[in-house]
Amino acid sequence: MLVRNGAARVAVWLVFGVVLLALVITPVVVTLVTAFSASWTSVLPSALTTDHLRDAFTPENAASIGVSVQTAIIASALAVGAGTWAALAVPGLPPRLRGAADAFFHLPVAVPSVVVGLGVLVAFSAPPAILGGTPAIVILVQAILVFAFAYSMVSAAAVRLDPMLDKVGGSLGAGPLRLLVQVRLPLLFPAIAAASGLSVALCMGELGATIMVYPASWRTLPVTVFTQSDRGDIFGAAANTTLLVLVTVVILGGLSALRRRDRS
Repeated sequence: MLVRNGAARVAVWLVFGVVLLALVITPVVVTLVTAFSASWTSVLPSALTTDHLRDAFTPENAASIGVSVQTAIIASALAVGAGTWAALAVPGLPPRLRGAADAFFHLPVAVPSVVVGLGVLVAFSAPPAILGGTPAIVILVQAILVFAFAYSMVSAAAVRLDPMLDKVGGSLGAGPLRLLVQVRLPLLFPAIAAASGLSVALCMGELGATIMVYPASWRTLPVTVFTQSDRGDIFGAAANTTLLVLVTVVILGGLSALRRRDRS
């Protein structure tokens, strides 16, 4: 820590703890308690119940969970694949184009998500590509939104690769494809794995653009949570939010296990 004074260090950690408690821990705990509350009219819940969590496992909600998982996995795979390709391609561009391409690939995080949702909805609601009312438009929107994060993480790792690797490999007779598959991608795997985890987590909770384009037959769990809270069903929304967090943690845990197994 840069702060060397003992009292100042304690003060910094205290401030950090207060901010963490207020902005992260408290909302999560309150949501979890709300999911198990029968009613809440005072400082603490007046009664506890598991009915809301049981209702979260209705066929309709189960369908929303399945939709969220499928959308997150497919959209993340598309975003990470495209982001990895972009991160490897940009350094080979002329210097003048490199900055423009980098700015363009970061564009999805520079504008509100509803702008992305509306743009995709307008662009793909007429020939030659009509995706409106199909699951594909939800997957496309989420892939666009997380693409910039995937590109940024892989690009940060790609620029640190030693440029001599390609020259040495080329001198030994390895072609560009072999260098990519056997040298560059394995070195970038930690960044790609991290980008995959972040992309899945972001897709699982995405709402702003999704709510603008989703068809009734392809409703993600965040849309269900928003619908419930908009109707005033706070307890049901909290239960579904808890379920969303659990499913996301399970998926990220699976990705982490695959990453550890690959290392071993």
